[in-house]
Amino acid sequence: MPDTAPMEEHPYRERFYRAWQKPPDLHSFHVQVDETDLQIYAQKDVRVKAHELVRRYRRQIVETIEHHPGFKTSLKPMSIASPYPIVADLLEKSCLAGVGPMAGVAGAIAEYVGRGLLPLSGELIVENGGDLFMRSSADRVLLVYAGESSPFRDRVRLKLRGSGDCRGICTSSGSIGHSLSFGCTDASVIISSSAVTADAFATAVGNMVHEPADLDRVLGFLEEQQEIQGALVLLKDRMAVWGDVELA
Repeated sequence: MPDTAPMEEHPYRERFYRAWQKPPDLHSFHVQVDETDLQIYAQKDVRVKAHELVRRYRRQIVETIEHHPGFKTSLKPMSIASPYPIVADLLEKSCLAGVGPMAGVAGAIAEYVGRGLLPLSGELIVENGGDLFMRSSADRVLLVYAGESSPFRDRVRLKLRGSGDCRGICTSSGSIGHSLSFGCTDASVIISSSAVTADAFATAVGNMVHEPADLDRVLGFLEEQQEIQGALVLLKDRMAVWGDVELA
């Protein structure tokens, strides 16, 4: 069954940052279905299964939008019934973060495709527009892109220690990219055991920050969130770091 409605209204943009990320120990391949554009790093080529999973989860989200158009456009949490775990997850995590359900969709696709691939590759990174789902026993270093004009350009890297746990690392920005944000951050990075959670809260944090004085309020907000492991926020020449964050 083909998609009958777009999940996103933004046209495809070249993911220039992908030239910077080439884990030497993993195979790299690209999977694209309509607006969904994934870069996957795995122990072997699993693109056939990845395409199947992308189509499955896109179809579930598109079907939800057809029955509940507000699911796509709402900027606030919604309460609807869904038989699909990915949709229920988006509804739940957006409610925790106080944002619309589609705020976490990139992280959700990355996570649900990634979890579906784990039986085929225990070491895995799925990147969807800068949002990551990862399980890696090796240490990984991630460059945080804050824009060409940022004083932090090419200077901020996160070190993620090897672990058998799944993690989501997601980024929102009010100054770069096409994602909707009501704030002014150059980068709001959230780390969680769930990429859906990380994506929804990255949007929430990005919405909250308009000036440096907002950074303390954001850190207080994050301290109350049990599902958030760590956060990093860049705003002009200011950096705020909270939780389990190691700079490389």
